[in-house]
Amino acid sequence: MRFVTKAIHVGEEPDFRDGSSGDVVIPIHLSTTFARKDVEEPTGGYEYSRTDNPTRHALEKKLAALENAKFGLAFASGLAAEATLLLSLLKSGDHVIACEDLYGGTRRLFNDVFQNFGLEFTWVDATNTENMEKAIKDNSKLFWMETPTNPLMKLCDIGAIAKIAKKRNIVTAVDNTFMTPYFQKPLDLGADVVVHSTTKYLGGHSDVVGGAIMLSNERLYTKIKFNQNAIGAVPSPFDCYLVLRGIKTLSLRMERHNDNAQRVAEFLASHPKVKKVHYPGLPSHPQHELAKKQMSGFGGMLSFEIKGTVEDAKGFLRRVKIFALAESLGGVESLIGHPASMTHASVPENERKRIGITDTLIRISVGTENIEDLLGDLEQALA
Repeated sequence: MRFVTKAIHVGEEPDFRDGSSGDVVIPIHLSTTFARKDVEEPTGGYEYSRTDNPTRHALEKKLAALENAKFGLAFASGLAAEATLLLSLLKSGDHVIACEDLYGGTRRLFNDVFQNFGLEFTWVDATNTENMEKAIKDNSKLFWMETPTNPLMKLCDIGAIAKIAKKRNIVTAVDNTFMTPYFQKPLDLGADVVVHSTTKYLGGHSDVVGGAIMLSNERLYTKIKFNQNAIGAVPSPFDCYLVLRGIKTLSLRMERHNDNAQRVAEFLASHPKVKKVHYPGLPSHPQHELAKKQMSGFGGMLSFEIKGTVEDAKGFLRRVKIFALAESLGGVESLIGHPASMTHASVPENERKRIGITDTLIRISVGTENIEDLLGDLEQALA
């Protein structure tokens, strides 16, 4: 079964057993608990909705299918998925090697929460695979990658880094939120675990918060599944339904996001008031060839640096009309933001500047609107 068909049908196959109604859309199972006839046999395997729920089960089955994984796990947010993953795989004294340019909330979670419990973190420029290898210590247990990164759209060579990790018995985790499994499949490239904020492209309509983990290693799955239940950061059945519904149009939306983003990137790259554009689909991107190798599309995210001062950047952001000045990404509507004061405000200023997140950097989540309207809005705001 190919991707588009899996996105529509997996987890929502009609049930024709006696007493069933043959729903083509999985029902929203709101029950918190499930009755049984016999003490030893939970009905359908369901006991309590924190442990498992039919609507969530359908979502988890679909999530696994999208990433070519054996197992999928749904969470209340992307950060809940990340936190549960680290609590499942690591213990005090363990060392994590992470790419330095990534979502500010992930850095905050690692630095301000998990360091307090004895985990050690090293931040490296993972665009150079050798940097990941050089950072390995005797207690290194996890490689953490975003690719492309947030917000500078840098790429990590997933396959090369995964090979290094396997030699040293290190788990490789990839945040695949930006590319989605439609454009990139980290497990197929050698990664062990994939993480998503389903709030973004998988949900696709800016109306649900959620997270996900997909993997094929049964030993790791058993640990994470146990903590999913023990910690309890699970999505509601209604939230699961919204993500299920969003996934059905994922392929259609990603094609439009990709096409629009390419046009926006090319427009900005040729504009006299733009200093630099960060988008893997541009031949000027330093890792354009790697992007073509490990991705089947370039996605809907990009960032660019405007010429001038931070006040010039803020003035531009005040003037856009179709682009909504807001955090988050991946919805059908175009969003625009200022990473230094919004998504990455929790990153210390000196660290932001060292990484390359300047005060004139602007990030765009290109939506699915008419491209001429989007280009016109950027033109008038830059004028």
